[in-house]
Amino acid sequence: MSDLFIVRTQLLTKAIFWTSYSIILPMQLITNWWLTSRFIVIYNPNTIIGTRVAGAPIEDLLFGFSLVLTTMSMWVYVGKRFNRK
Repeated sequence: MSDLFIVRTQLLTKAIFWTSYSIILPMQLITNWWLTSRFIVIYNPNTIIGTRVAGAPIEDLLFGFSLVLTTMSMWVYVGKRFNRK
């Protein structure tokens, strides 16, 4: 929501964001699977929703999505501000 209404970069409406995320997502899934299948990362079942994708809770994918979106939004926002001057 911050992308659309606060910093107004509108990345969620652009193909470049979804292309970038489609490259990042498989790497995130592979990393999640590798870390959880080797018990390097262990999630407490009492603290997660329960649905898992590639061994990691769905919350982890949502966190990854928001992390990528926030980083890219700030990159675009700051870039626009510095290019105006």
